[in-house]
Amino acid sequence: MSSFAYLLGKRVEVSYRAADIHMCVTATLASDSGQHIHLEDRFSQFGRQSTVRIAIPYAAILRIREILHQPEPAPAA
Repeated sequence: MSSFAYLLGKRVEVSYRAADIHMCVTATLASDSGQHIHLEDRFSQFGRQSTVRIAIPYAAILRIREILHQPEPAPAA
């Protein structure tokens, strides 16, 4: 049973351990296999669309939380 299935398709912030380094990434939770989570982020650079995909094993996850959409403040006139 996948532990993070309720977050599928949502923007999340994941803190995880890679060797002796603690890393943090913000992306969309693309899938949850039950052993790994797969994150995906799309961006545009130099006029080209790119996609980054990351697989993180459950054992490396320190914290995962949903990023709630916050409206951007109106520009000052």
